[in-house]
Amino acid sequence: MVKYPRSLYPILLLILISIGCANNEKNGDSESEIAEVIVPKLAYGINVDTLLVIKDRVKKNEYLSEILLKYGVSYNDIDFIARHTKDIFDVRKIVTGNDYTIICPDDSIQKAMYFAYELSSSKYVLYKFDDSVTVTRGEKEITVSIDTTSGVISSSLWNAIVENNADPNLANELSEIYAWTVDFFGLQKNDTYKALFEEQFVDDKYIGLGKIKATMFFHGRDSLYAFYFEQDGKGDYFDEKGNSLQRTFLKAPLRYSRISSKFSNSRMHPVLKIRRPHHGVDYAAASGTPVYTVGDGTVIKKGYQKRGGGNYIKIKHNGTYSTTYMHLKGYAKGIKVGDHVRQGDLIGYVGATGLATGPHLDFRFYRNGKPVDPLKVESPPSLPIDTNNQAAFDSVVKAYMADLDAI
Repeated sequence: MVKYPRSLYPILLLILISIGCANNEKNGDSESEIAEVIVPKLAYGINVDTLLVIKDRVKKNEYLSEILLKYGVSYNDIDFIARHTKDIFDVRKIVTGNDYTIICPDDSIQKAMYFAYELSSSKYVLYKFDDSVTVTRGEKEITVSIDTTSGVISSSLWNAIVENNADPNLANELSEIYAWTVDFFGLQKNDTYKALFEEQFVDDKYIGLGKIKATMFFHGRDSLYAFYFEQDGKGDYFDEKGNSLQRTFLKAPLRYSRISSKFSNSRMHPVLKIRRPHHGVDYAAASGTPVYTVGDGTVIKKGYQKRGGGNYIKIKHNGTYSTTYMHLKGYAKGIKVGDHVRQGDLIGYVGATGLATGPHLDFRFYRNGKPVDPLKVESPPSLPIDTNNQAAFDSVVKAYMADLDAI
């Protein structure tokens, strides 16, 4: 039997259908007789119709040699792999719990012809044992489907999404999209959301979220839309009018916590027990919670503030704005004064250094050197949809708006 590349199957099928239909017309047959196309079973691009496929998982403290020796691979071949294929994959980095597959003849000997080690859900390293050993990297096909979800918030966005049996990572993605327009620490009960998003599958197994294509967040009295659109080779999220949802500054420097103390000119200090100005916003969060810079800028100070701020970082964003992050447990690896940081970069971790009763971030915002309330800072938007792309964007909005309305 002749075996054809899998990529030709659709074309072959159409040819066979055409031939069958033509013959039927010629012979006056009333019913079509279409030749059967036999599709071979493939694994890692290998036809395994007549082979034995053994799937397993790397066990704790298990080495490559232990796996391969069980399937007849010689010490010489194992040594060659370890010594001479590091540029493709270093076998010392095999991880406990990762899947692997042995492909061998379907007989009692079970001598490995191929060994596939899965680096991730879609990426793998394939070892072929023949007269010589060959090693290649490959990727499985990722299929994408579109799904939708919606919900009503009673406590948090995360809980609402989990209660609807949706991927919890959707909460992270939505918080990223709306980071410039929604204060997720001030969500109100009965706020609602809708989302249309991609789901990724490998071998019919769900591996994670793809791109969120469109979403609507009803917060307070506003319906806040976001549509994904690419222009000039870069994808971004825009509202229904084509304005970018990205702003110069993020709404908050960390995710999923609560405001424990707001900006005030006279606050009772929880440690000193005296009233004094608190020109920042305190975010209560677990020790070690990541802290991100709210905007592009340069680190101008890093150290320990003896006046009570503990470990802190100060970032200058431009000639007008700067921000300070205090009571940190520690700093992002390698960060130092003079470094340029981008919006959303990790800069440190929540702690309780200095004068603090518990772990929290004291976040401060300055305009022309004077403290301002971070919760009241208005940021100018990024560039909107280009006029040359407006028609294409409007078509995307029209289609996705209908999809959202149907959820």
